[in-house]
Amino acid sequence: MTDERIIDHVLREVRKAVVGKDDVILTTFTAMLAGGHVLLEDIPGVGKTTLAVAFSRAFALNYRRMQFTPDVLPSDVIGFTMYDKESGKFVYREGSIMCNLFLADEINRTSSKTQSALLEVMEEGKVTVDGITREVPKPFLVIATQNPSGSAGTQLLPESQLDRFMVRMSVGYPDLSSEVRLMKERHGVNPLEQVEAAAEAGDLYRLQLAAEQVYVKDELYEYVARLAARTREHELTETGVSPRGSLAVIHMAKAAAYIRGRDFVIPSDIRDIYRPVCGHRIVLSAKARIARMGVQELLDEILESVPAPKLAAKKRQVLC
Repeated sequence: MTDERIIDHVLREVRKAVVGKDDVILTTFTAMLAGGHVLLEDIPGVGKTTLAVAFSRAFALNYRRMQFTPDVLPSDVIGFTMYDKESGKFVYREGSIMCNLFLADEINRTSSKTQSALLEVMEEGKVTVDGITREVPKPFLVIATQNPSGSAGTQLLPESQLDRFMVRMSVGYPDLSSEVRLMKERHGVNPLEQVEAAAEAGDLYRLQLAAEQVYVKDELYEYVARLAARTREHELTETGVSPRGSLAVIHMAKAAAYIRGRDFVIPSDIRDIYRPVCGHRIVLSAKARIARMGVQELLDEILESVPAPKLAAKKRQVLC
């Protein structure tokens, strides 16, 4: 099966369970191909968990879910060693993180120590217990959910830890027709049971490697750098997009181009993914709050004010 058919098949399977949210599905898939982690921030009941489970089933991934309550310990996530009487040695018992796709449900309800343990594995792709380092399986992805700050008993991630997520999104309510369809189709039926495996974990890893090879012209690297510089210099920001954020934009743009059947990036690939990649990397100033300027409005203004390069037309490439 060609890469284009795998991509189409996976998206078709996920849409069986997630109704009326094509933009969220596509952005999540793009982040997966870019090798990044996803933070879904929204109220309960809008399909955050369903989205994660649907992708795990469509790719036949080894999937684990953990509800991050206040009593969850770092050892529950990364594992621990215990003494084995028969062998006379300490044996490693793996934690929930040793899988392909880890769903950290309500990550803002657990302790900062447990959050840090998870985010360290996300950054390094390794688990270190009692001085011994172990690689997590490949591919390895984390989809975390977080309730809004108004929810009781929450502990929001600080900006330094938010930066570890490639994208942050809000699923949002479905539109009227999608909600009607959802209610009509789900009488006694679990939509996730309809999702079939369209590919394997090895296919996702291969797609990630292929997306990484997508070509980016120097003018586009400069474009991303100018966008980042504008967020840092803007009078309404205290903190702008970090170099890690600029790298995330490039990785996401490559994956977006690959999903669209190209082996090269164009400016629209960058513009389309810029908001979910950079929205959580910006801290607004008090002046912005007084002016009632939100992060998304600020990013819209920056995308309009920084001109995109005009690249010469290039013939569509055929993917391998």
